[in-house]
Amino acid sequence: MAAKRKSRKKASRRKGSSRKKSSSRKKSSSRKKGSRKKSASRKKSSGKRKGRKRKGSKRKYGKKSQKKVKRAMHEYKRGELKSGRSGKRVKSRKQAIAIGLSEARREGAKVPNRKKSSS
Repeated sequence: MAAKRKSRKKASRRKGSSRKKSSSRKKSSSRKKGSRKKSASRKKSSGKRKGRKRKGSKRKYGKKSQKKVKRAMHEYKRGELKSGRSGKRVKSRKQAIAIGLSEARREGAKVPNRKKSSS
């Protein structure tokens, strides 16, 4: 039986070696990687934004809230962050951020109001 197996292997080797290797490559385009092709239908912007007017950008979150979220995320990554009542370990990134923001709200940091759930 061993002799039969060897002969089969030899036959399969011969078939593979008789095939020709194709050395055809895709032609690379002359354009650079990040460049776009300009189309005639695109118009240049006038430089002014239409719609709302903004004098200066306001920060939605304050420094204190940023620190709280940073600390919560650090604990979450180390596996030390636990939820409030149940005391279970937090396994979700979103939950870790929510815990940090709620702690910041309790201390009076600048944080936007929570979204009201529609029920």
